Amino acid sequence: MKHLLFLSLFLATVPFVAYGHGGKNHAKRQAPKRGAPVEEKAFGREGDPSKVTRTVRIEGKDIMRYTPSAIAVKQGETVRFVVKNGGKQLHETVLGTKAELNEHYELMKKFPDMEHDEPHMVHLKPGETGEMFWQFTKAGEFYFACLIPGHYEAGMFGTIKVVAR
Repeated sequence: MKHLLFLSLFLATVPFVAYGHGGKNHAKRQAPKRGAPVEEKAFGREGDPSKVTRTVRIEGKDIMRYTPSAIAVKQGETVRFVVKNGGKQLHETVLGTKAELNEHYELMKKFPDMEHDEPHMVHLKPGETGEMFWQFTKAGEFYFACLIPGHYEAGMFGTIKVVAR
């Protein structure tokens, strides 16, 4: 019975341990290790910084908008995103499909201090700048958004059109 009680208490705390933003800037990621498996997502995969074909600068502002709000890339292109928080509030930028962003946003509303340590996300304090390296392996329309509760609903998102080769 003690083991069951312990297991129940442990499992009840897991979501809170797993989701904690803290003050850490997760924008400074290491390059993927050579030979290490890279997770393929519906919108591409983590890019190799040594294979960047171009740099795209994005700025998030407190008016709940990004500049630019629309980006076009070619399928196969590896992009270095330089993301700046040009506001006085905490902002983040997350790449994904509409469905993935909506799902993540629902989690963010439940766990607003959720930690992000994924290659397609940067979490930035006011005035900070971070980077993401992403290879767009599939053609289609994808998105980037600030999933801080209230920001996404206010219109803080943009589109990425990936044109087939």
